[in-house]
Amino acid sequence: MKDSTKCLHSGYKPGNAGPGAMPIYQSTTFRYESTQAIADLFDLKTDTPFYSRLGNPTCSFVEQKIAALEGGVGAMLTSSGQAATLTAILTIAKAGDHILCSSTVYGGTFNLMAVTFKRMGIDVTFFEQSETDEQVEAKIKPNTKAIFGETLANPALTIFDIERFANIAHKHEIPLIIDNTFATPILCKPFDFGADIVVHSTTKYFDGHAVQVGGVVVDSGKFDWAKSSKFPEFVTPDESYHGLVYTQTFGKLAFIVKARVQIMRDLGCCQSAQAAFYINLGIETLPLRIRKHSENALAVAKHLQSHPKISRVIYPGLESDPSYELSKKYLTDGLCSGVLSLDIKGGREAGAKFIDNVKLASPEVHVADIKTCLLHPATATHRQLSDKQLEECGITPGLVRLSVGLEDLDDIIRDIDEALEKV
Repeated sequence: MKDSTKCLHSGYKPGNAGPGAMPIYQSTTFRYESTQAIADLFDLKTDTPFYSRLGNPTCSFVEQKIAALEGGVGAMLTSSGQAATLTAILTIAKAGDHILCSSTVYGGTFNLMAVTFKRMGIDVTFFEQSETDEQVEAKIKPNTKAIFGETLANPALTIFDIERFANIAHKHEIPLIIDNTFATPILCKPFDFGADIVVHSTTKYFDGHAVQVGGVVVDSGKFDWAKSSKFPEFVTPDESYHGLVYTQTFGKLAFIVKARVQIMRDLGCCQSAQAAFYINLGIETLPLRIRKHSENALAVAKHLQSHPKISRVIYPGLESDPSYELSKKYLTDGLCSGVLSLDIKGGREAGAKFIDNVKLASPEVHVADIKTCLLHPATATHRQLSDKQLEECGITPGLVRLSVGLEDLDDIIRDIDEALEKV
């Protein structure tokens, strides 16, 4: 099936006289007829649900749909996008290990990598995509467990060269983890370019209506955990499951099963059935929305390119953008999502003044919504970062992140123009 069909039909399939809409299994637990049946659950001999922290039918339907869209073998919903990144890393890394991360990532992810993982004993080194292969490889250590990047960086809007960094990762027997939130699988399928694990904040375009926080981890099933010398926990007995060996028992599903039965079991950052239902509603219209978001954003970017009060428009769909060539390689039909960044002349005060004068657009701590919204990262999502760290993330004091919605294009442009007149 094509993506637009998968968005409607993958995952949940109604039986005879079954509900046409995906049902919500609003239950924490599920009944079984014997102690042996329950014992089989705890021995991982069956994947039927028994407690909604580890699995719920409604969540499972959505997980199957997202896995189908990304081209993966399995997926696991989480309580947020941050939880998805946390879970993906902790499934393969522990205290004493090391992660290599792109410097142009979302501020929350940067903080997770630079501060929280450090407290947990996991060291993180950041790299610039402009570095040569040799410079990047020099930062890989014997205890490095993964390379992490974002398809479309938030808010720097640079495109990550997935194929290049997948080759570097695989050369050193480690997986490449990609945050595909802004692109979604409609615009980019990282597994096609060598990525091994994908994470999303489903709060963004998957949901699309600003109603439900969530995340998801998707496993490509392509990374050979047994062949790599760096992941003994995948090929040695797990005593918490009676000596089960993940690669032997689950094969290509080893990573996503381990993520669920170890990290989700112990940390409990699960998604609810009601939340999964909302996320699914968003996914059903995702192909239509992401295309319109992208078309509107490109039109806005072109309109503002020569505006006297804007020093720079950052949007990979513009031919002048440094990521334009990568956008043609990685993004479907050159569609680059609805998010762009504006560098307002006059710095921090000018950026704030612009935001304070919009009327249609909504100043809020959100992005990728059906309604146009905007944010000043230096005083909001990235305010915890130093000026040097802001520069490493590609953020200037006057930078405004603009998430172009689905309103009439003329109304969006008029609102922006009128706000800029006040700057």
